[in-house]
Amino acid sequence: MAPPNLNQPVPYLPYFTPQHIVSPGTPFPPSSSSNSSNSNSHQQQQPPIPTLFTPLPIRSTTLRNRIAVAPMCQYSTASRGPSTGALTDYHIATLGHYALKGAALVFVEATAVQPHGRISPNCPGLWSDAQIPALRRVSDFVKSQGARSGVQLAHAGRKASTVAPWLVSREPGVKKMSVRATAEVDGWPGEVVGPMGGEEWTWDGKRSSDASGGFWAPRALTEDEIAQLVRDWASAAERAVWAGVDVIEIHAAHGYLLHQFLSPITNQRSDKYGGSFANRTRLLVEIITAIRAVIPATTPLFLRISTTEWMAETALGKQHGSWDVDSSIRLAKMLPGLGVDLLDCSSGGNHPQQRIQMYDSKDYQTRIAARIRAAVQKDGQQLLIGAVGLITEAEQARDIVEEGGAARLANGNGDGGGEIDKEAQAAVQMTEARDGNAPMADVILVARQFMREPEWVLRVAWKLGVDIAWPNQFLRVRFPKL
Repeated sequence: MAPPNLNQPVPYLPYFTPQHIVSPGTPFPPSSSSNSSNSNSHQQQQPPIPTLFTPLPIRSTTLRNRIAVAPMCQYSTASRGPSTGALTDYHIATLGHYALKGAALVFVEATAVQPHGRISPNCPGLWSDAQIPALRRVSDFVKSQGARSGVQLAHAGRKASTVAPWLVSREPGVKKMSVRATAEVDGWPGEVVGPMGGEEWTWDGKRSSDASGGFWAPRALTEDEIAQLVRDWASAAERAVWAGVDVIEIHAAHGYLLHQFLSPITNQRSDKYGGSFANRTRLLVEIITAIRAVIPATTPLFLRISTTEWMAETALGKQHGSWDVDSSIRLAKMLPGLGVDLLDCSSGGNHPQQRIQMYDSKDYQTRIAARIRAAVQKDGQQLLIGAVGLITEAEQARDIVEEGGAARLANGNGDGGGEIDKEAQAAVQMTEARDGNAPMADVILVARQFMREPEWVLRVAWKLGVDIAWPNQFLRVRFPKL
């Protein structure tokens, strides 16, 4: 046995990194001492540990708290050569830092299951065994910090083959939201695909010959190509498992391929993959089934959807119908039987004419997540719900996860006192169950706020008075007790 004063390494890495005394982001029991240098500050009475900072078991994986880093596109992999689509040290630096600072689950951004399924030439992929080692490096480091690693498997569909967004501003004399990636910059104009094909099906409605347009016209997938897609999704999931990834998420939101199939606006096929609800969800169901068949029974499987595409009030929505909250509830009730463990609830992104109705509140997505959670539970089924989007205030985040949180938000009750105070309270209330009311969600997925503040988990805990573990290397700058 090693002496207690030996700086222990994480055992499974080929390089030295210290093993944390306690996993960062994990709360200490109220009666225990923490890894703070000021022991006297822990003699006072501590508040109960909120649900937000309690562990969450999902199959054989346990999250150390209820805060996850949502997938965020970084457009930072090689577009050509032997490393095409492979993660790099940049991803270790960014994703690893979120893990170091206490996030429970850290997702790699949308990762294409086919080369032509990338959003941009610089997006990651998992269509080849050659991409496994780089993903393993990222996953291993994330897990060395006590977090769990996840990957979001995706296909961009008709939104594929565009350039990184920071290149859009370089287009001389043109102001637009997207720029097409041509073959000269490693794009694939002729291989952009979707449920439907032709110039009338570009995402922004502008023909390929229109210089002001930012998207290519897709061609319609054949049934044979759809069958290959299902196989490729399953193969990518297998590679993720081989890379040591803990959680796999299927991306069916934000107007990408699977969302395009779900929506009656963007899917007007006349074969078995279009028309009825059963046909429009067929591809997603086939992919879920194929993935669940090849990954271990112990591996959690998540699904991200746009719970509404905000098209119900548009002329297109009135003509064709749209994917709305009722559609999402209907789908959600199917998921437990298919082996999906968590529904990650987002919204929008499938059409530029979307009209967002925010119910006079910036927590509209959270309210939708709570509605879906309640409907599934009323049906007697168990499905974890993740709330994502606009979670930048602690008061809002707290209400989502605590019992009674929905009622408190509706009544406008909450704590003020600065932005981080609001953020901390929001984080708790999202997952807390109070006064006999169910929480609004089981997990909160935070994106941009982590880019602004990688230590967001530590700051939220501090403002809530929760005594949580910090990384060994950062103990000297630990926030003082409030």
